[in-house]
Amino acid sequence: MMRKPSPDKDSIPWIRFVRPSRRAMHGFFERIKDKNRFFWILNFGYWSFYLMFLSIVHASVAGFRPEMFLWHTLIAALGFISGLWMRLAYRRVPIESLRLFPLFLIVLGITVAGGNLWYFTDWTLDRLLQGAGGRVEAITWTHYLTYTFYYDLLLFGWSILFFIIRFWIALAEQRERTKKADLLDRQSQLQMLRYQLNPHFLFNALNSARALIDENGVQAKVMITELSEFLRYTLIGRTEGNIPLNREMDAIRHYFSIEKKRYEDKLRVTFDIDPSAEDYPVFPFLVHPLVENAVKYGMKTSPLPLCISVEARVLDGALQVAVFNTGRWVEPSARDEALGTGTGLRNVQKRLENAFPEHHRFDVDREEKGVRVRIELRNPVKPASQQGETP
Repeated sequence: MMRKPSPDKDSIPWIRFVRPSRRAMHGFFERIKDKNRFFWILNFGYWSFYLMFLSIVHASVAGFRPEMFLWHTLIAALGFISGLWMRLAYRRVPIESLRLFPLFLIVLGITVAGGNLWYFTDWTLDRLLQGAGGRVEAITWTHYLTYTFYYDLLLFGWSILFFIIRFWIALAEQRERTKKADLLDRQSQLQMLRYQLNPHFLFNALNSARALIDENGVQAKVMITELSEFLRYTLIGRTEGNIPLNREMDAIRHYFSIEKKRYEDKLRVTFDIDPSAEDYPVFPFLVHPLVENAVKYGMKTSPLPLCISVEARVLDGALQVAVFNTGRWVEPSARDEALGTGTGLRNVQKRLENAFPEHHRFDVDREEKGVRVRIELRNPVKPASQQGETP
C-alpha cells in the first residue's frame, strides 16, 4: 500500500474566483456541451495526473521499478472507479438550493465513506496479491488513520474540482438560457405589436364599431373602450415583468368582447377562474395566444356556435390553465397561411422552456368534442399580494 499523499469554494453565488468573463464562458461552454464525454475526460485526466505524480515521486526516491508502477496503476484505477460512484452520488445533490455548509458536510461525508471503502479494498487486494506467504501490514489505528486521511484528501480534491466544474457549467447554461429568454421576450414584444397593429384585427374591430354607431351608439362606445383597453395591455410587456393572472384575463375578456361583436351568436365564451389563481404571477401574453388560436382555427373547424372555455386554478402550488374549443386540431402543415403559422403557441412553449425549465408543462389534448390546450406552471415567484407590491 502506497503512502504518497496528494493535494487536493462555493455554489453559483459562492465561487467568486471561478466567475469567468462572458467570452471565456462561451468558449468553455461550447467545448463541454457533451457533459458525459467531458466527465470521462476529467475523471481520466485527474487520476492519470495522480498516477504520473505518484510514479515520479516514488522513482526519484527508490528508482523506477515496473512492479511498483503496476501497483500505482492499480491504486489510480481504484480512484477512477471511486470517481464513477461519487459522480452518481453528487448528481443527486440539489446544489442550487443548498448553502455552503450543508454542501460541505455532504461532500465530507461522501469522501470519508469513499476513503474507507478505498482503504479496505486496497488492503484486501494487497492481501490477495501477496498470497498466503506474503507480508501484509496489519491494520492498526495509525495505519488506518494515515491511509484513510490520504485517500480522503485525494477524493476531497476530486470533489472540489467536480463541483467547481459543475458550477461553471451551470453558470454557462444559465447565461445561455438568459440569452434565449431575452430573444424570446423581444419576439414576444414583436408579437404584441402584431396584435396591436394587426390590420385584420383592427379592420374588423373598427368596421364593427362603425356599423354599431348608427345602430346603437352606446354599444359602439363600449366596443371602442374594449379595443382601447386591449391595445393598452399590449404595451405593458415593455415596462413590466410578471403580472397577476387576473390582468391577463381582463385583456382576454376585452378581446372576446370585441370578437363577439363580430361573430355575434356564432361565438360563446365561458370563464371558470378560481380566486386562488387570480393573483398568480405570469408573464404577459401567456394565455392570450391560446385564446386567439382557439378563435382562429375553431371558427374554421367547429360546428356553430363555436364554444370556448377558459379555466384557471391553483393545485398544490401549481397554476393550471386550460383553453378548450369545440373545433378540431389543425396540423401546422395543413394550416391556411391566411390564418397564421402557429408561431403563437410555439412562442409560448419556448418562453416557458426558457423562463421555467423543468417547472412547467404544455400539453395539447385532442378530445372527442374539441381541443384543449393546457399550461401548468410551478412558479418559484410568490404571488404579488405576498410580495408586498402591486405589479
